[in-house]
Amino acid sequence: MSSSPNLYLLIALAPLAGAILAGLFGTGFLGRPIGRRGSHIITILGVLISTVGSLVVLGDVLNGHTYDGTVYTWSLIGQTKLEIGFLIDPLSAMMMVVVTSVSLMVHIYTIGYMADDPGYQRFFAYISLFTFSMLMLVMSNNMVQLFFGWEAVGLVSYLLIGFWYTRPTAIFANMKAFLINRVGDFGFVLGIGLLFAYAGTMHYADVFAQADKLAGETLPGTDWMLLTVACICLFIGAMGKSAQVPLHAWLPDSMEGPTPISALIHAATMVTAGIFMVARFSPLFELSDTALSFVIVIGAIGALFLGILGIIQNDIKRVVAYSTLSQLGYMTVALGASAYSVAIFHLMTHAFFKALLFLGAGSVIIGMHHDQDIRNMGGLRKYMPITWITFLLGTLALVGTPFFSGFYSKEHIIEAAGAAGVWGASFAYYATLVGVFVTSLYSFRVYFLVFHGKERFDTSGHGHGHDAHGHDDHGHHGGTPHESPWVVTLPLVLLAIPSVLIGAWVVDPMLFGGFFDGVIKVLPQHPAMHELGEEWHGWVAFGLHAFQTVPFWLVVAGAVIAWYCYLVNPKVPAAIKSSLSGIYKLLDNKYYVDWINEQVIARGARCLGHGLWQTGDRGLIDGVVVNGSARVVGWVAAVSRHLQSGYIYHYAFAMIIGIMALVTFFVLIPQ
Repeated sequence: MSSSPNLYLLIALAPLAGAILAGLFGTGFLGRPIGRRGSHIITILGVLISTVGSLVVLGDVLNGHTYDGTVYTWSLIGQTKLEIGFLIDPLSAMMMVVVTSVSLMVHIYTIGYMADDPGYQRFFAYISLFTFSMLMLVMSNNMVQLFFGWEAVGLVSYLLIGFWYTRPTAIFANMKAFLINRVGDFGFVLGIGLLFAYAGTMHYADVFAQADKLAGETLPGTDWMLLTVACICLFIGAMGKSAQVPLHAWLPDSMEGPTPISALIHAATMVTAGIFMVARFSPLFELSDTALSFVIVIGAIGALFLGILGIIQNDIKRVVAYSTLSQLGYMTVALGASAYSVAIFHLMTHAFFKALLFLGAGSVIIGMHHDQDIRNMGGLRKYMPITWITFLLGTLALVGTPFFSGFYSKEHIIEAAGAAGVWGASFAYYATLVGVFVTSLYSFRVYFLVFHGKERFDTSGHGHGHDAHGHDDHGHHGGTPHESPWVVTLPLVLLAIPSVLIGAWVVDPMLFGGFFDGVIKVLPQHPAMHELGEEWHGWVAFGLHAFQTVPFWLVVAGAVIAWYCYLVNPKVPAAIKSSLSGIYKLLDNKYYVDWINEQVIARGARCLGHGLWQTGDRGLIDGVVVNGSARVVGWVAAVSRHLQSGYIYHYAFAMIIGIMALVTFFVLIPQ
């Protein structure tokens, strides 16, 4: 017995109902009949219903039951139907479980983290609305609904990044995220439009059924393959949403929002929407090697060079943010290597351990009375034992320690890049390999500086408070660090379990057991997954073999160097910084991407707009068309005024002259 569309609707709409109730009746918009406690109970209940429903649906899908149907016809334009529909298959079912389970942990965590924030109810309404938006995106069976979910998660991201709207930095960050995502969305709309124009439908299955026909099309007047252009446009949308170079600059700044949304949006769900979308459109991407090369090169640049920026960051949340950028690059490399299932596998494992790291960082921030600078920490292990052990487990998963979840997904990405045949795959292989060392270095740097070594924190009560809400320090004023309340530590423990175990548990069925059969399409000329399958001998053998591989020793090297530089001999980093001041300045300025965005692109756009306003609007439209026509009318009126003398004999004379002219015209001009 397969699940009914009513269950799918319940899963999607339960968080929306919670968001509406908390938003309208908890924030003062329609009074406050629902208080703080009521708001978190209603929204958590909605997400809990979605989580349980998603688990039921996943079990149903594993038994072979899938669904692709329309729930509601939203609009009819000619013969084109714009529909709300659900596509429930292994890919969407797995994404539903990841989105709802991580969201549930974040909702519970928020009770503790936002305990004293005056925007408490508003925050719950936003994160519940975000969960609904993300579910609509991953459950959609057509490109219109995909775009609705795409834009809805962008809107809620904008609201959450600027949640503390009295802080100028938060407003700058959410506007930056909004504008950069508009650039990506412009490409995304073009891609959807091209596919619709040539396929005549918005429905996934109908578009994919025409993939071979579309592969033979070229754009009018060019020799450009339609599918290549459409896939690159779609991926430009993914570059904005999934923060790929050069549209990545918004994500580190988005740390201005509260820590729970860093975990929900910028680690586990929203930024992975682009990865999910490319995997969903694999039947089209497979037919364009050019698009795959574009994807793999962009991913490789992000995986290595954005990870390097994490080494010099001192804000604990920003280090984890740059780690997210790097890991998104790894997922993108897997997509370009046609290892879509590996990309989705890493998306899933990363969702758990990166959410754990973000929430662990938030727990440290609470314990440190809202000081986020890792240089002011140290020795927190004895004060925050639960946060310490869960953060360590998340770190070990992130760096790819054998038998941890991140190891199974990350190792397969590197191998897939090595086995891929598209242009740029060799560069991607070495970039991801070096990225392993970089990841280990910045991850253990944070771990050692925060939890080990001498205590460097201020106990006087005058914190440094970058994330201090200005009104919210959870009732603590200075003193020694402390473990966070259970509503914070419980999600950490629950996220630590899949961060350690889920990789080994699902790697075999998800990558080599046919879990994605019929959903993800890989052509024979792209051999990466086939080669990975030939070398696969089970999760135990794979884990044991890791100790002989280069990536494992790169992880060890990164950990040892971090241990030496930040615990044994802390003078080394300062010496390196002074001797490599030019490189440090380049990294400190984030490769000058922000400078280019603000001083070249934004200023250029303003100059262009000013020029168009002065010459086009004021000069041409106002000066020539509008005011010019008025001046012509005025001149004609001024001339004709002299003909109006008021004397009858002048008018009679004019009439006689007119009649003579007409007679002359008709007589002299031959008919």
